[in-house]
Amino acid sequence: MNRLAQCHCGSLRAKTSGDPLTVSICHCRDCQRRTGAVAGSGAIFAKAEVTIEGDRKIFERDAAQGRKVRFHFCPNRGTSLYWGGDFNPELCVIAAGAFADPAFPPPLVSVYEESRHDRVQLPQGVKHAQRGLASSAADKEPGNG
Repeated sequence: MNRLAQCHCGSLRAKTSGDPLTVSICHCRDCQRRTGAVAGSGAIFAKAEVTIEGDRKIFERDAAQGRKVRFHFCPNRGTSLYWGGDFNPELCVIAAGAFADPAFPPPLVSVYEESRHDRVQLPQGVKHAQRGLASSAADKEPGNG
């Protein structure tokens, strides 16, 4: 399936082929500050299935375990459209909301729940991780307190 994600003004676009490998919702404080929302949501694609068009600026910051993450954003309106990092250079994470599609696949995993706002309700069946994706296997399944 082909999809289009774009910034607010449409000058930065990410065209995807295929379905996302997964969709996550991140509650880390960095995503809260980056998005201005209580959480960020990203659709993870194989980089080979993503075509980027348009000018962008890059913000690089330190991430978990000494790695770097790079956010690519619209130089005109500031929309943070996609990101990737040292955690897996073969992946491209695209802001799920940038697809502007109410039927877009829901999140399958919720990460950095240690800083999740209590009012955030998640879909049933979502895997929970107190920290990043690597910790989700060690955390308890939903409802097992």
